[in-house]
Amino acid sequence: MAALPLAADLATKQIALAEFSPTDPVSTLGGFLKFTLVTNSGAAFSIGEGATWLFSAAKLVVITVMLWGARRVRVPLWGVVFGLLIGGATGNLVDRVFRPPAPLQGAVIDWIQLPHWPVFNIADMAVVCGGALAAVAVLRKISLDGSPVAEEPAGTGAHGGPEGGNAAADRDNGQARAED
Repeated sequence: MAALPLAADLATKQIALAEFSPTDPVSTLGGFLKFTLVTNSGAAFSIGEGATWLFSAAKLVVITVMLWGARRVRVPLWGVVFGLLIGGATGNLVDRVFRPPAPLQGAVIDWIQLPHWPVFNIADMAVVCGGALAAVAVLRKISLDGSPVAEEPAGTGAHGGPEGGNAAADRDNGQARAED
């Protein structure tokens, strides 16, 4: 699954490099969507432009951990989540590793622009969609392997006792419970 967003990202970046310009954006949909070539040596929203090597190393660690964790996936939704996240992260890592000025310091190619939003690329879209799907899976209590997610029994709170109480803490406050 990760190959699809990765291939789409790499192919569209090559097209963007050949067809678009930072100084002459291509406008479509009445100006709503523009294709503008931008290089980004920082993280999202161009934050941390001087620490490109750090983002590259962090992304490599994250991709490795996700590949290791993906071995546990048995549910198709989680397969899509991991595929989108790994494919998107790898697409931007490829830019950082192979684009100028140096390995692990390259700038990411961004080229899609919407009103009031930073310029982005297909890899960014994959990561955002993967994150949104992960949130849906977590909210729906879908585990990686399809096993039931343990739910907290009704009537227990954060401290484990009835109505969220904690007998030891209640004794310390001089409020011994009847069941003690």
